[in-house]
Amino acid sequence: MALNGRGKLRVGALIAGLAVLAWFRFHDAAPTASATTVTGPALAIEPARWTLGSLTLSACELAQPNSGLSTAAWCTDFPVPENRADPHSRIIKLRLAILRSRAQVASRDMLVFLAGGPGQAATDSAGSVAGVLQPLRAHRDVLLLDQRGTGGSNALTCKDSDESTPAGDDTAFDTDKMRRAAADCLQQLKGRADPRYYTTTIAAQDLEDVRKAIGSPQFDLLGVSYGTRMAQQYLMHYPQAVRSVVLDSVVPNSLALGEDFARNLDEALKAQFARCTAEPACRKKFGDPDQTLYQLRDALRANPHQVSFRDPQSYRSVKRVLNENALASVVRMFAYTPQTAALLPLSIDAAAHGDVGPLLGQAKILSSDLAELMGSGMQYSVICSEDIDLLKPRPQDADTILGTHMTDALKAVCSVWPRGSRPADFHAPLKTDKPVLLLAGQYDPVTPPRYAEEVARGLPNARVLVLKGQAHSVMAAGCTPQLIQRFVEKLDPKTLDASCLDRLRPTPIFIDFNGATP
Repeated sequence: MALNGRGKLRVGALIAGLAVLAWFRFHDAAPTASATTVTGPALAIEPARWTLGSLTLSACELAQPNSGLSTAAWCTDFPVPENRADPHSRIIKLRLAILRSRAQVASRDMLVFLAGGPGQAATDSAGSVAGVLQPLRAHRDVLLLDQRGTGGSNALTCKDSDESTPAGDDTAFDTDKMRRAAADCLQQLKGRADPRYYTTTIAAQDLEDVRKAIGSPQFDLLGVSYGTRMAQQYLMHYPQAVRSVVLDSVVPNSLALGEDFARNLDEALKAQFARCTAEPACRKKFGDPDQTLYQLRDALRANPHQVSFRDPQSYRSVKRVLNENALASVVRMFAYTPQTAALLPLSIDAAAHGDVGPLLGQAKILSSDLAELMGSGMQYSVICSEDIDLLKPRPQDADTILGTHMTDALKAVCSVWPRGSRPADFHAPLKTDKPVLLLAGQYDPVTPPRYAEEVARGLPNARVLVLKGQAHSVMAAGCTPQLIQRFVEKLDPKTLDASCLDRLRPTPIFIDFNGATP
């Protein structure tokens, strides 16, 4: 979810988005190269190649997007047929990386990180994952597989068109431009990819092939946002391959992606703004931010107009047409993390008084940070194949901040995007007795806590943890990495002592740009 660079195809990025923005960034020391090939545990001086099962991996560095940092790993390409039903199908290569354990002999089970989006590449999150899973990496390897259509796995990305949409432009959610941009992207993909074969179900088959190739370990799955759909689908089809599951910012199998976007954002914003009206200093300064937001929306609906603000990265003066659609996209971006949500009352109040710089300037930063996480046609392959036909009209959303803009845009894209097949039981609720830990942020604007509770109803060996004051993607918050470690080691979610989460607090709302009132 963001509007920058690749424009229209970035509007539909649905679930992961700002997850990475809240994570810690770490840099592992690179392994020392050698000409030796070994099989087995890591040595004090690691070789340049490592044989694992039938695969030979080489020492590599996984660069972190928009950063000079990198994470040491072991990498290889993993070939798979694009169309598994056709023996003469095009072969595509998947990018596979493993963060090796620090142990002489790693545990037999292996951690697997499943990225969000749809459209995020797992290897792009290597630094964040290495930090979050640091306690578990003492004894376990971590597998990062770029899902087909993302990152280094035949990514379904297209060159920028003349219709790219910067944050705050008046073309946000323009269905005609979305449709044309999708058609243009399809032309660019012609000859190197068939978008029908970039679905969750086929990606789960890829992951199972990888598991067999590396010696058939059991997997400890860690999925975030859309990655929780991938985790559930993999578990449903390959239960014997899974030892445990952590679902962060949960997408229920029964959900058609997009159906609750407007409702979830509206509820999250109201809950965040209620914090302001409950605090005397915030209420005195901003009144009711929810009311101010809707007044601003109504004014822009009646009078969209060109505005100027200073780009916080280039410091140049930028002109944009600000309308209600652009406002909705910007506010949605702010709601993803506690830190940016804490700036919303201040930024909305400034915009209502004619100063759009704080709102659009911060949006420019957020959309730039998301540029490498979204914009992939793979997200459309997923949604158009798995969800779009199930979306039902929701007239009750029409007057919310988001309205029906995103669902209308998705329907426009899917009117031209090829659709793959979907198994009959794809949207069946997950049922398993495997140990499952479900994590949710109190103010998540996309995957609210009720989603985690819904999934947990079919899981007798599960536990839901709702993190106070948090939003989307919470695995790095507070003591959560330690709780994930204990869960994976003990496999007993019901007795997990999560009292350390009581220390979490919401980010104080900014009264001015110096911060919150003491």
